[in-house]
Amino acid sequence: MIRNLVLHTAHGSLHGQLDRPDNPRGLILVARAHRLSEDATLASSLEALNFAVLSMDLLTVQELQFVDATQNVPRLMQRLLDVLDLIRNDGDMQTLPLGICANGDTAPAAIRCAAQRDTQVKALLCHGGLIDRAGVQSLELLVAPLLMLFEPDDMLAVQAYLRAMAHLGCPHQKQHLAPGDSPIPCIAEWFARYLDT
Repeated sequence: MIRNLVLHTAHGSLHGQLDRPDNPRGLILVARAHRLSEDATLASSLEALNFAVLSMDLLTVQELQFVDATQNVPRLMQRLLDVLDLIRNDGDMQTLPLGICANGDTAPAAIRCAAQRDTQVKALLCHGGLIDRAGVQSLELLVAPLLMLFEPDDMLAVQAYLRAMAHLGCPHQKQHLAPGDSPIPCIAEWFARYLDT
């Protein structure tokens, strides 16, 4: 089943797509500042492994015109909280164990959000991103297991993770992708570990 979703905000509409197999083992929220071409491949691959996948934009079309829009961590966090409220009240998603897969600029917002919704979010994966921008309090309050995935040349994300490590109270691991590697097997394995009911 495929459903298109719209979340209305004071600044415009956010668009998402839910890919849900008949009896999913869990729900993975793919949180991005904007839709990327590889999102469809990720969603179809995870659905083939019996995960439901909600791919959600966190910025409106108008906001994408501003180069610094992806750096607004409080706004991205509030959008994520709104999406979690949507999930909690949706019959197709509300009973499924939930994990968040964040990419790049959405990573610090995802950590803040998961720290606030510690009973709802069961696992978190950040593919790059400066997670130290989540702030000390959120890093310390995070309880969901965290996997950091790094591209081979993403030294800024590695340095941010090293700065954040001292404050992380949750189980956490890091993994470096080799050149040309797809992140999908790592994503699937991580969420299979923590979302299977």
